[in-house]
Amino acid sequence: MERREFIAAAAAMLVWPGRLRSQGVRRRLGFLAVGDGSGQSLNPAEFVFFDALRSLGWVEGKNLAIAHRFSQPPDRLPASVADLIAFNPDVLVAPGPQAAVALKSATSTIPIVFVGIADPVRLGLVESLSRPGANITGLTTNVPDDFLAKRFEILRELVPGASKIALLVNPDNPMARPYLAETMPGISRKLGVALLIVEATKVEEIDSAFASAVTQHADAMLDFGDTLTYVQAPRIIALAAKYGLPANYMFRHYANGGLSVYGVDASDLMRRAGSIVDKILKGTKPSELPVERPTKFELVINMKTAKALGLTVPPSLLVRADEVIE
Repeated sequence: MERREFIAAAAAMLVWPGRLRSQGVRRRLGFLAVGDGSGQSLNPAEFVFFDALRSLGWVEGKNLAIAHRFSQPPDRLPASVADLIAFNPDVLVAPGPQAAVALKSATSTIPIVFVGIADPVRLGLVESLSRPGANITGLTTNVPDDFLAKRFEILRELVPGASKIALLVNPDNPMARPYLAETMPGISRKLGVALLIVEATKVEEIDSAFASAVTQHADAMLDFGDTLTYVQAPRIIALAAKYGLPANYMFRHYANGGLSVYGVDASDLMRRAGSIVDKILKGTKPSELPVERPTKFELVINMKTAKALGLTVPPSLLVRADEVIE
């Protein structure tokens, strides 16, 4: 081989992406967790995301540098976003609508992957699920469109005489406003129930939200679904038991003491998010990756909790359940 050809071949090997990864050149990932203000740690589903990245060959300290920011809006969110942008990441990850909206407002160039957003089109994050456009894509939680109505219907089957149902909402969740204005009135009319909105933006407000529901004589409660309530599931389950409120929740881990769950597997969503991030780090643009939908919804009924609440679970609901906890 001529000396000039050898030098050219050697140079090509040095810039080949696969070789760069094997030699430990680090890509950068920014992770924004908008939490409940109680700590600076990942929740169990978020740990699954990083496990998924490792299984795909992305190892922190070797070929990946990770910046985590844990924030409680609105206090620390702007500073956390600014820190992550300054980190100059190759991709940003946003579990939940607060994080996604904040990051999208901050950059139109850095790729963003959101996880666990009910309706990213309604929220204005993407143009459509099939063609997200711009610099953002991710995974939704709600399919089909009447998902929330189905959760209320399940609760009504468990508590047939319920005339007032409390909806636990975090008003800081940008997804809450359009659902309350556009979706909830129709559900209320269809089921013939009064919907009582009780709010909590911080951990210490969850107790008062339950107390408000009881004061308003709620017959049952539905957790809208939010990062705050996801992390505080044990507290919420304990309060539901304390006040004797039958409840429906969105995520599987609530079944550990909660009456009923109908929703997606959050850990599965985070695992799939790892695959999307992997594609982006390998060069795929977010605009080329359609927003992914849940592939499975689980209905879980906790019979022990039902008995404690004095409820008789109808056989029609037990037959449909994916899991019945005795």
